[in-house]
Amino acid sequence: MANFGAFEKWSPCMLAVVRIVAALLFLEHGTAKLLGFPPSPNPGPALFSLLGIQGVIEIVGSLLVLVGLWTRPVAFILAGDMAVAYFMVHFPRSFFPLLNAGDAAILYCFLFLYLFFAGGGPLSLDGTRHAHGSSAD
Repeated sequence: MANFGAFEKWSPCMLAVVRIVAALLFLEHGTAKLLGFPPSPNPGPALFSLLGIQGVIEIVGSLLVLVGLWTRPVAFILAGDMAVAYFMVHFPRSFFPLLNAGDAAILYCFLFLYLFFAGGGPLSLDGTRHAHGSSAD
């Protein structure tokens, strides 16, 4: 039988990889909304509309999660943001995520919820602050 315990030493690095990849993918949603890049079939929303505020949350939150700064509170906000987005936009279309195109919203919600509990990890600005004796994130 295989000894999978040897992989545990890689957990902190993989936490960082998952955090960074999720942030980069989520950032793309915000830049498409507000900056038109990558080009989206939907024109950019007014900045102070619900979609405009969503774009700001996605860009700012993604950048903070990307570098691992204030990861826990930002991830909590992003998880809630995705839950609201799911129930406002996707759920009314159908009960089933496959049919309502809400898969990504659900995955982001639970991924950010995990980051809320896991934190940014040692390969983050939060980890650097804690290593130098700063207070909680």
